[in-house]
Amino acid sequence: MILSLAATAAISGGSGFNSSSLDALDAATSWSFSEDPSNSSSSSSPDPAVRTLTPDLRPGTAAVQEVSPWDIALCVTGTLISCENALVIAVLFYTPTLRAPMFILIGSLAVADLLAGLGLILNFVFTYLVDGSLEFVTLLSVGLLISAFSASVLNILAITVDRYLSLYNALTYHTERTVTFTYVMVVFVWLSCLTLGLLPALGWNCLRDESTCSVCRPVTKNNAVALAVAFLLVFALMMQLYLQICKIAFRHAQQIAVQHQFVAISTTKGVSTLSAILCAFGACWLPFAMYSIVADSSYPAIYTYATVLPATCCSVINPVIYAFRNPDIQKSLWMACCGCVPSNLSLRPRTSSDV
Repeated sequence: MILSLAATAAISGGSGFNSSSLDALDAATSWSFSEDPSNSSSSSSPDPAVRTLTPDLRPGTAAVQEVSPWDIALCVTGTLISCENALVIAVLFYTPTLRAPMFILIGSLAVADLLAGLGLILNFVFTYLVDGSLEFVTLLSVGLLISAFSASVLNILAITVDRYLSLYNALTYHTERTVTFTYVMVVFVWLSCLTLGLLPALGWNCLRDESTCSVCRPVTKNNAVALAVAFLLVFALMMQLYLQICKIAFRHAQQIAVQHQFVAISTTKGVSTLSAILCAFGACWLPFAMYSIVADSSYPAIYTYATVLPATCCSVINPVIYAFRNPDIQKSLWMACCGCVPSNLSLRPRTSSDV
């Protein structure tokens, strides 16, 4: 949900350090002595003219803001995220057979991650190429990042719920009711995230009182803690669903291992995949969530960058975990790239339980 806090940290890092601009001003400014007008009225004055030190700006020179390597890393990450997820969206859009509930959620996740990647790129542009001190620019960038990363996390939760339902209600999963429920989940996710993205523009920010800022300007400390706690609740819910999926999957595997050994193996493999997904998700987001709870605006920005970057990397690995490993999407990619499908590619259609 609000775990998209990570998103907004790029703002605080990009505009929080301007000491380098002072050095740049010194480099672009020459200093010259000029005669004080109060002492130059009489050329015959016995006292020497008093000289004053004044800056002499050279024409065409201006202070240049030094680019942070962390902001470059976030921009590169955003570019990679955008390219990956744009490819996933294109494959899903141009392949009519990929319309099952599982692919609807994968497409929604890809859209969220694509917006997150574009948000990171725009944040870099707003910080170094546009006047980042404008309140409108700050709120626009923060709102986009909050909405996108919130949608990314909630879509992952929705995919986990879908996997649980596909095992718990295996006989009735492939029905029109499931498709309707999937669309309802997607609409709820995006309405919630758009609302979260609008909160900073509606006054939930620290632009008027910098002392209340969190590590993610312009989010306040109290709001940052609330968002981090919300993420921990989402993560706890995902763990609970994961445990239930494991129980159901192993029970099914034991019941049909003799007659359907292939399904049993696939179920075990699916559980291993879910375990890897949960670990990767926690490793990316937990450091930033915990740091947002204990830290405030007085902490060095390098710590914020060091926890934000792994969180953004979650959107890099999402297409690999949820899309590119899927045989149906792989077949579509092969057909789009070379017009053929490798013979060793599995022809068995996948269900959401073993993605």
